[in-house]
Amino acid sequence: MDILVIQILNSIFYACILFLIAAGLSLIYGVMRIVNLAHGSLYAFGAYVTAWTIGTFAAGAPIWVLFLLLPTGAVAVAALGALIEPTLLRPLYNRPEEYQLLITFALLLILEDAMHFLFGGVPLTAGAVIDSMGTMPVMSLRYPVYNLLVIFIGVAAAIFLWAFIYRTKFGVILRATSQNMKMASALGLDVKRVYVQAFALGCFMAGLGGAVVVPAQAAVLGMGIEALILAFIVVVIGGLGSLEGALIGALIVSIVRTAGIQFFPEIELAVLYLIAAVVLLVRPTGLFGRA
Repeated sequence: MDILVIQILNSIFYACILFLIAAGLSLIYGVMRIVNLAHGSLYAFGAYVTAWTIGTFAAGAPIWVLFLLLPTGAVAVAALGALIEPTLLRPLYNRPEEYQLLITFALLLILEDAMHFLFGGVPLTAGAVIDSMGTMPVMSLRYPVYNLLVIFIGVAAAIFLWAFIYRTKFGVILRATSQNMKMASALGLDVKRVYVQAFALGCFMAGLGGAVVVPAQAAVLGMGIEALILAFIVVVIGGLGSLEGALIGALIVSIVRTAGIQFFPEIELAVLYLIAAVVLLVRPTGLFGRA
């Protein structure tokens, strides 16, 4: 029973990380209709920036300083996204989707090499954060307090995104732009600014996922590719462009993967692909997606 409770907590912890990545991917697609293949590399870049910042400036620092430094990766990725959209993506909006896929795939390769150049080939970690928070008793076992904090961050991010998109004026503008960009522009909305803000927010979510995971998992080269694959499985199951789908899909993928690693590690990824294939056969737009 104790092990089961720990596995459930681990599943929720990992689901929160996946939700942050997949929500950013879905947000960008929902507003801009761009399948961002570089999204996983932005997640990895956020992890590297946070690990490097904490490792460089937080030696012997109090815990509140570590918390202030934790979102630096997310902020850096958001700033990078605000630079990428007008310079690389905007010229391709009127071209076929293949151009957008090629440019984002090229960006993935560029970011991977940039991280190798900037941070070297060795793993970086921000373990000082998780060590400073210690553990707490969960039945007869101990569980990291930091993991519970990540769960709280994931829940808070889900509530914030829902309220931001469905309960604010800017959320109305986002939804109007996603439904009919030409009509929104004709009504006087600054579509270019909306696109920059939407892309930066989606990148921020990816960077936040990397920032909060790096105290528990080292930043390594190639981590973005794995995150991208799992994020696509999440949005395929939940529905690309749906925040509700990203949340439910992240929970499904996390629970199945946690159980798979525990009981059938040899076919764990195959089971995830099988679930995605079944969902596509039954509902081609995903559980919460709309045609």
